[in-house]
Amino acid sequence: MWKEFKAFIMKGNVLELAVAVIVAGAFGAIVSSFTNDIILPPLGMLLGGVDFSELSLQLAAAEAGQNGEITKEAITINYGNFIQTIINFLIIAFAIFMILKAAESAKEKEEAAPAAPAGPTTEELLGQIRDLLKR
Repeated sequence: MWKEFKAFIMKGNVLELAVAVIVAGAFGAIVSSFTNDIILPPLGMLLGGVDFSELSLQLAAAEAGQNGEITKEAITINYGNFIQTIINFLIIAFAIFMILKAAESAKEKEEAAPAAPAGPTTEELLGQIRDLLKR
């Protein structure tokens, strides 16, 4: 069973998938930072000083005890975070679209390139040898 597992892990596809997952995680962090730190602040400023990370709808207020400590947290729907996540998704989806489009065009160029002229086939070479031996 260990040998089968080792063979499975060492397959090229599994290693490529692992690398892709790691790179995608790093890319996701970059996109999150890009959205939260570069895109949303100016957008919020244009919309009148809105901070998207603080946009929420309060369903139930927080409850405090007699000593003033919060005993029950407020229940909120954080739609500002949802908006940030949608923008992150759109940026990532666009980047993946551009990568796939570039890969497709490279593949089409590769397929469109004329094939090198093939030499004589094995049968033709054997026929020539046979004819030479007959002489």
